Formats: sequence, C-alpha cells, structure tokens
Amino acid sequence: MAKSIDVSDLNIYYGDFLAVEGVNITIPAKSVTAFIGPSGCGKSTFLRSLNRMHEVIKGAHVDGKVLVDGNDLYGADMDPVNVRRLIGMVFQRPNPFPTMSIYDNVLAGQKLNSKKLKKSEADTTVERALRQAGLWAEVKDRLERPGSGLSGGQQQRLCIARAVAVQPEILLMDEPCSALDPISTSVIEDLIHELKTEYTIVIVTHNMQQAARVSDDTAFFNLAGVGQPGKLVESGRTEKIFSNPDNPATEAYIQGRFG
Repeated sequence: MAKSIDVSDLNIYYGDFLAVEGVNITIPAKSVTAFIGPSGCGKSTFLRSLNRMHEVIKGAHVDGKVLVDGNDLYGADMDPVNVRRLIGMVFQRPNPFPTMSIYDNVLAGQKLNSKKLKKSEADTTVERALRQAGLWAEVKDRLERPGSGLSGGQQQRLCIARAVAVQPEILLMDEPCSALDPISTSVIEDLIHELKTEYTIVIVTHNMQQAARVSDDTAFFNLAGVGQPGKLVESGRTEKIFSNPDNPATEAYIQGRFG
C-alpha cells in the first residue's frame, strides 16, 4: 500500500555543514513528485534523506521529522535497513550487479534482507518484478545471462525491477534517465506513469520537460550562494509551478534564466 511522506522542519547535515535547511513538504501517496533546481541545491541530498541513504556518508545526520504513515523514519526504534526496504531507490546510472544473472539481480534485494525464498516463490517474484518494470517480454528467455549484457535502458529497468521486487511502498529515483538515450528515456517515463498506480514516486530531474511530463507535483529547491544551505523554495501542483509559480526565483529557473 503506497504511503504519503510528511516532512517537517528537516535540516540535513554533513558533520557541522548544514547542507539542506528547514524543509517542510507533504508528498502525496500514489503520485509522482519531481524535485527540480540548479546543481548543488540539495535535491539529491534531500531525496536520499527520505530513506536514510545519505547516512552512508560519515558524519551525516538530520534534525526534524520524516513521517511515513505516522512513523518517524528517524525514530530511535527505526532500523535504517527496514527504512530502505520500505523506500526503494533507483540511481542516476544503471547499476546492476555485473557478475549476477538477470534473475539474481532481481532477487538481490531479497537476499540483502536475508529473506529466503522457495524456488517457486523466487520465480514468481522475478516475473512479477520484471513485468512491473516492463522488461519481462524482453528478457524472459535469457534470465540466466548477466544483467550487464543488457542495453542501458534495459539495465535501468532491471534496477527498477530489483527495487520493486521487495515490494516497497515508496520509490525514489535520482535522475533515472540522465544517462539514457531519448528512446530509453521515453520508456522509463511511461513506466513511471504505470508504477504510480501502486507506488508513491519521488524523482529528481534536471530536465524541465521531463518534470512537466511525468510529475503530478513539483518542488523547487535553490540556494542563496556558495556555502549556503539548500532550501525548498516552493512546491505544489506541477501545472501551477510551471505556469504560475508564487516565487520569482522559481519562474526564473523554469524559464532557463539561471541553473
């Protein structure tokens, strides 16, 4: 069951450096929310804080709250591993495990969670995930071949299959099409539209047209200057943000006057 995310007064630090300051936003369930803004403004840092992936960097910490279905992801009793199972992530560059077969790539998340499946359960999981990722028809006859043998677009869909195999409630995507050609990008965008019927999706993108095409809501991040923290400037329905934003900086960015 897809869940909404409620973020309140979130500050994200790397050691003593305040990277992102004072974020307040509600991300609706079963929808696509796009984060836009210039490089270095904290979009990806904030995205990674939503499943505690930023904590892989030593000294990273937050204050404030990130609630999913009323549960604080940073609560003392919350295991980061469970958070990352609940909230899957797809990265900028396709990163299938090169020595693993397509089949084993899909199941990698299950194994990381120490979940043992019977062969019939594993087969069902692999087919379900690959179908959800729009890849089953293309690879069903070569599941034992390495995932690295697929095209870039297929590899990215394999990574999406790996993410959905553990049945998360939320999917985070950090510029998932930036390394892909236009045809593969179109396939991934169509897939995002299909996946939002089951998942809450949050996507970081530098591509304004992509944000306009795929998202229901858009959040614009910016920073005042070098060494300053990134901030959420405004968020709302994508149509409004792109046609009639409240903040002049949002309008200037969307019109390509900076960034």
